[in-house]
Amino acid sequence: MHSMNKFYITTTIYYVNDVPHVGHAYTTLAADIIARYKQLLSGKENVFFLTGTDEHGANIAQAAEKHGKKPKEFADEVSQRFADAWKSLNINYDFFIRTTDPRHEKIAQQVLQRIYDNGYIYKGVYEGWYCVGCEKFLTETDMVDGKCPLHPTREAIYQKENNYFFKLKELSKKVLSKIEQHEYTILPQERYNEIVSRLKQGVEDISISRAGVSWGIPVPWDSNQTIYVWVEALLNYYTAPHFLPNKSSFWPPDIQLIGKDIVWFHTVIWQALLIAADIKDLPKTIFAHGFFTIDGQKMSKSLGNVISPKQLVDKYGADGTRYLLISAVQFGNDGDLSIMKFTAQYNADLANGLGNLISRVAKMCEGLTFAPFKSPTIADTPLIEFEKSFQFDVTLKFIFEKIKACDVLVNEKQVWALKGNEKQTVLQTLVDDIRVIGYCLQPFLPETADKILKQFSGSKISVEPSLFPRLK
Repeated sequence: MHSMNKFYITTTIYYVNDVPHVGHAYTTLAADIIARYKQLLSGKENVFFLTGTDEHGANIAQAAEKHGKKPKEFADEVSQRFADAWKSLNINYDFFIRTTDPRHEKIAQQVLQRIYDNGYIYKGVYEGWYCVGCEKFLTETDMVDGKCPLHPTREAIYQKENNYFFKLKELSKKVLSKIEQHEYTILPQERYNEIVSRLKQGVEDISISRAGVSWGIPVPWDSNQTIYVWVEALLNYYTAPHFLPNKSSFWPPDIQLIGKDIVWFHTVIWQALLIAADIKDLPKTIFAHGFFTIDGQKMSKSLGNVISPKQLVDKYGADGTRYLLISAVQFGNDGDLSIMKFTAQYNADLANGLGNLISRVAKMCEGLTFAPFKSPTIADTPLIEFEKSFQFDVTLKFIFEKIKACDVLVNEKQVWALKGNEKQTVLQTLVDDIRVIGYCLQPFLPETADKILKQFSGSKISVEPSLFPRLK
């Protein structure tokens, strides 16, 4: 059973046919912020944050061949790019799973064997459309002008092959019942409505193996077939805590963060697989966030407008990038990104706002002595807003309103001109407020928060270089 004080959060695992972009970064950053917040509440040892890469399937084999590499060699290189990107953004995950890890492969096979033994898998013939880009079977209603809507430049392939099928139709009634009885939560509400509506329209069984794809995990009872990549990839959330030492007590996940394009897999197929395998505890909350456009256009390689985490970190630093990404849109909604808008916001909020306040107050505190810092409880800070809904923008608004209030106090009192006890009293108020700001920024801007707390926690306050130099 899941211990009361344990907290387990996952991101989707990212497919290694692509390099990291801002969409991947957004999901991972959101999970990092929530994990860091939970660590403030209950300690690092009680939080488990999982991310990683999805590395099997026809798409990977084709991409590797195109680059003149073997699939594992290709997966190694791209997976490392994701790990490097998360390091540059100061993402503090607990484990980075790769689906080519033999420990994952072994448990994934065991789970599938259990589903087979329980009578939920049968042999049949798959005939229909398949998108190699998504590694996904398509119905006629999924397609737009005869093509996959996510890969409009690639022809869908019509396939007929012997596969193993999963009794999703039979299990869908149980899944719908669990959703409607709130045994697990789908957020935001529109995603919940979408899934319930689709389940009520009726569900067909799905193919869960491939006959002609060698780059995958063999079906345990039939080595001529490999497990369909989407089925095997979903199992990573279960396999990781069960092959890592002392992590099984973290099961099930408290929050799974995903993009809205893969809601069906994560809220229906995933749960059906767990039910079929007699795994009683289901993930508690699946939160699907929206998509980004870039300067009003869809992000795509052909348009050359894909923004990588490295581009942003090189320009704005790790914490600058974290702030700009997480405050870009209300969590769950679609949003538009723009480097021009990012630079303006960086200068307004971070350079002229937070950075300037810290520099001004530190300078005025030179030579004075202050009461030492007592760490507040979450309930006494703007972070309490975060606990209610994980709405990053709302919490950041509270924190930045506190920053503005400090600026107003400095200007209204003209602190630089005050003397004696009056100056000491006003500065003590400002120092206390800045300490709370530093405390609250820990999940969001960890490096900056650490600098602020080091600078302002003691009785003497030092003058340090600007946290966020202005950008042109």
